[in-house]
Amino acid sequence: MSQKTPTQIPLLTRHFAVQLSATRRGARLARLLTERQLDAWGEPHDVAAQVVAELASNAVRHGRVPGRDFRLRLKLRADRTLRIEVTDARGDRVPRLADPGEDAEGGRGLRIVEAYADRWGVTEATAGAKTVWAELG
Repeated sequence: MSQKTPTQIPLLTRHFAVQLSATRRGARLARLLTERQLDAWGEPHDVAAQVVAELASNAVRHGRVPGRDFRLRLKLRADRTLRIEVTDARGDRVPRLADPGEDAEGGRGLRIVEAYADRWGVTEATAGAKTVWAELG
């Protein structure tokens, strides 16, 4: 009698997406939903939640158009790489790394994203929007 070895079933990419109001409350909710979704997937969430907080805050502060929301998308690949995408309505305002200076109260969000992410960038989205994304290994 021959014994069959169990075959490994590859993990599929997991997806989560939600549209949120372009408000401070929407940005906080993006972070909370990220924490809950990653918990449900059995993945750590501290770093991802910080990156989402920065990207969502930027979407609300710099990418807001009255009456338009922003979208959060999480993709967890089989290799456990997490891709975070935040799409806002202002494709004309492309984020850039800046040196805000020691006394500035803001301007460090993308530096935080850059420190945590393996890669990050900006892509054009439909209807004049943009997507800022970050990948965490």
